[in-house]
Amino acid sequence: MNALLLKIDPRDTVAIITEASRKGDVVDGITLLSDIPQGHKVALRDMQKGDEVIRYGVVLGYLLEGVKKGAWINENSLELPLQPSLDALSFKEPEEVVLPQPKRTTFEGYANPNGGYAGTRNILAITTTVQCVSGVVDQLVKRIQAELLPQYPNVDGVVAINHAYGCGVAINAPDAVIPIRSIRNTIKNPNFGGEIMVVGLGCEKLTVDKLLSDEENTPENVIILQDYPGYGSMMDALLAMAEA
Repeated sequence: MNALLLKIDPRDTVAIITEASRKGDVVDGITLLSDIPQGHKVALRDMQKGDEVIRYGVVLGYLLEGVKKGAWINENSLELPLQPSLDALSFKEPEEVVLPQPKRTTFEGYANPNGGYAGTRNILAITTTVQCVSGVVDQLVKRIQAELLPQYPNVDGVVAINHAYGCGVAINAPDAVIPIRSIRNTIKNPNFGGEIMVVGLGCEKLTVDKLLSDEENTPENVIILQDYPGYGSMMDALLAMAEA
């Protein structure tokens, strides 16, 4: 692949090279004076010590030494500019933004039964409470794809919402709210059609009640694997819930 130099703003004194290149290569008419890694800066003209290095129209810093056109400019080449104090900054009212009228105001979607956002896919999502059930759920997904989805052409697919959380964690720690909230919100993805299917183990710290409301936490929506005597009965129950 041939390298290019990307210059974004007319004021720029350096450009970004798109591919790693060797000393002596000629890129966009500039002969490189050293090997230059991909994504790094190349001097577009001769510059003196103290000159501004400008990229995207912004001053990145000032040259510690003079350079020739085609030189590699990196963090070791620059003295960073001083950050202005807040008192030295000026502010102005933002200009009014007038957005163009859209050419289309509709899309092919469906309203979720819970009144949430509209979905554009019809996907069965299986959410896990703990990583310990991920292996069973992964096998379940394969069974659903092979045995159930062919019977329901209106269903676009099935996905396992696996995660490395839930077992042996400090579930009441202040920041535990972050992964719990993330999983809870994923369950409500509009492409899941308002349907809930949660698979737990039975001894994890992240219990189902932390993910679902009392109205959602029902036998129609939740399976706890330790309630079943073996893999076969677990899979039968999971497949039955998935089909329902």
